[in-house]
Parts: sequence; structure tokens; C-alpha cells
Amino acid sequence: MKADKTIATYRRMRAQPLWRLLAADNGPVVIGLLQTHLYQSERSLPASIFHERIGRDLEELRAQGSDFPQTAQAYVASWLADGYLERRFPAGAAEEEYELSTATAQAIRFVCDLAQPHSAATESRLALVIEALARLAEDTDTDKFRRIDRLMAEQARIDKEIDAIQKGQMRVLPHAAALERTREIITLAGDLAGDFRRVRDQFDQLNRELRERIMDNDGNRGEVLDSLFAGIDLISESEAGRTFSAFWRLLTDPEQAATLDQALDSVMSREFVSQLDATERHFLLRLTRTLLEQGGMVHEVLQTFARSLKHFVQSREYLEQRRLNHLLKEAHRAALILKDEVKVTEALEYTLELTSSRVRSLSQWVLHDPSLQALPGKMAQGDAALIDLALIGEWVAQSEIDFRTLKANVRTVLTQSAQASIADVLEQFPAAQGLGSVVGLLALGSRHGFRAEHSETVVWVGGDDQRRSARIPKIFFLRERADELASP
Repeated sequence: MKADKTIATYRRMRAQPLWRLLAADNGPVVIGLLQTHLYQSERSLPASIFHERIGRDLEELRAQGSDFPQTAQAYVASWLADGYLERRFPAGAAEEEYELSTATAQAIRFVCDLAQPHSAATESRLALVIEALARLAEDTDTDKFRRIDRLMAEQARIDKEIDAIQKGQMRVLPHAAALERTREIITLAGDLAGDFRRVRDQFDQLNRELRERIMDNDGNRGEVLDSLFAGIDLISESEAGRTFSAFWRLLTDPEQAATLDQALDSVMSREFVSQLDATERHFLLRLTRTLLEQGGMVHEVLQTFARSLKHFVQSREYLEQRRLNHLLKEAHRAALILKDEVKVTEALEYTLELTSSRVRSLSQWVLHDPSLQALPGKMAQGDAALIDLALIGEWVAQSEIDFRTLKANVRTVLTQSAQASIADVLEQFPAAQGLGSVVGLLALGSRHGFRAEHSETVVWVGGDDQRRSARIPKIFFLRERADELASP
């Protein structure tokens, strides 16, 4: 039977949210409610607002005689479990938000096309196909002579059209054809905006697959781990990531954006646009904003997945997850071994200690009273501390690095030799501020010195009179750059 493969595919699709929603008994109600609140006006809603609006619509349906016994929260929970909705918690949000799943958005577009069918074969669609095929043939042609001939013919056609316009023979597209072409553009743009959801789902699936590959890799370093530790963004470098990145660059290109805005303004000023319905005009007015919003949402999801995956690996969190995964697998293997030895009805002499928490009433809480911990008597007036200029100077010397003195020391050493390292400077001028002097010389060397490939050992005496040493990069100060160390 040749149809068995197709039948198996359709049976599998029948169990998916898109088909189940279209075939559900309450499908018209669910599609109508979700289209009203999460498709036409807004793309996402906070949980409290969404529940309130759904509850209000259910009350109106009950008043009309429909049977909806459950609460809005219960119906929303069932739609979420059936895959009609998606729930997210955006960063910085006060509560979770609901939005349509990709399957539900496709179902709504499918039903809308059935409710408002367009002509099966239109001139604009045929023109788009012919133009796309002709452009494909030109862009893939490797014969330079044919390409030059086509460009010359196109130039002659343009010159002829310019000459005709100058003579007053200007051809304008009829209103009927313009309306037809505009509606085709709206259909294509609507499908393009809907594609963003599928792209986001692809990134979500790719993120899960990469994490599963990390978890299932029993080796010390797998291919995914090596790539991530090497700083490679596997999600951005995937096929879906590269495709969307190219699309996003085109969408956010200033020249392309200006062309799109100018074309939209020109089209909206034409007379035939008044014959479009309000929904179509609103879609055209918001086209650029819709594309940028949907694309920006997917771009943010892409960046979030990439950062979370890198953090998952670099923080070594995957090691703990892998350990738990191994424990679960060991428990499964042990259960399989015991399944033939222990009967299902056999009592096990084992007590499982469950975690619990003690519940207390808010009325048992006692507010903190600061007066109970106050010291008796009044606050006494303290004696003023004895501070002089010498003490203030000592405190300043301990809190701030004396760069002026360090620069003078380096310049003095450079008068004696053509170059000097930090250790050479400290040999003639010991670190008066201990580690602070070493840090100060490193800072000066990074700006005014030359770093060698090897290191050196420096020695200093700390404020506790203890001798210390450290290995630091070997940095040379040069005599020809001594003027850069002149104190301001």
C-alpha cells in the first residue's frame, strides 16, 4: 500500500496541537478567544490580565446560554497543557506572561484564510512567481555575455519607459490590480511575521538538544564541551542561527529600513488603499514595527539561549546535572534487575523519609521593637579625636598610590640606563607603600612600558615588616619614552 506512509504521517500530525485544536469540539471558542486577545491586538499578556479578560468573555458566553462550568484559570491551564499556549517569565517582569504557541498561530491563520478566501489564481501571484524565477535564473547564470545582454536590454527598456513618461505616456497600475497586489503583500508579510515563532521554537529545540548532548556525553570532554570552552557560540553558529542572523541584519540595515518606510508611506498615500478594510490598513501601518518587534523577540531569545548555555558549561553546572542523570540511570537499572525478583504486591520493609516544613500562622509573628534593645540612659558626648597634618598625610599615603614619586623614581633610573624593569626600579627605590608601589609600577608599565614574553620576581616589605615576593610580567621602561612619565 503506497498510502501507508502518508497515513502514518497524518496520524502523527493528528496528535499534535494544531490538528487537535482544529478538530476539538470547543475549537471555535478557543480559537476565537485566543485570536481576540493574543493575536489581533497584543502578542503576550500578563497572567492576571489574561485571566481577567478570558473570565469576562466566559461570563458573556454563559449569559448567551453556552455551558462553561470551569473558571478562566482552569481553562487557561488546560490550554497550556494541550500546547495551545506558551508561558514565559520575562526578565524583570512581575508575573508570568502567556502567548500563543506556534501551532495555535498557524491554526488561526488557517481559519482566517478559510473565512476570507482570496482568488485561487491571481495576476499578482503569477507575477511574483515569474519575477522570482527570472531573478533566480539571472543570479545563477555564470555566462558573462548573457548577463551583459540582459542588462543592456533592461537599460534599453528603462530608457524607453523614461522617454514615454516624458512624453506624458505614463502607465499606472489599475486600482483593482493594485488592491490585489497589496493583499498578496499583506498575506506574505503575515506569513513572515508568523515564521518568527517557528524560528524561536527551533532555537528552543536546539538549546535542549545541545544540553542533552552535554548530559549524555560520558567522556571528559565532548565535541559540544570543547566548542563551548573554546568560546564558540553553537546556537548562533547553527544553520537556524546563521539564517536568522542574516535576516536580522537585512531587517535592521538602515538603507533597507529607509526603503521599506518610504515604500509604505507612498503606498498608504494612494487612493486605492481606502478600499482596504480597517484590519488590512492597520497591518500595513504597523508592518515595520511588527517585524522589528517579532524579530527583536527572537533575537533576544537567541542571545539568552546562547548566554545560558555558556553559563551552564562554564559554571560547571553540567557536572552536577550529569551526576544526577547517572544516579537516575543507575536507579532504573537496579529497578530492572529487581522487577523479576520482587512482586508488585509484595510489601517492602523500607521507610522513606520525606522532607517537610513546619507551617506557622502569620498571627504568631511578633513585630520587631527596637526600643527593647535600646541601651539605658542618654547618649554620651564623645571626646574629639586628636588629628594633625602628619597623621592625615600618613592615612593618605596608605590609601592612595603615590604615582608622582613612582614616576620620578623610574625617570631617575632611566638616566642611568637605556632601559629598566620593575625589579630594577625596586632595587634602587624600595617599595615605600609595599604592594601598592608594585601595583603602581605595573599600572605605569602597562601604559608607558614594553612587556616582554617572560616574567621576573620582585621583592618588597609590607606594612607588617614581613618580606614578600611575587612573579610578575617583565615590563621594561625605555629611556626614549621617559618624557611620558613627567608628572603633571
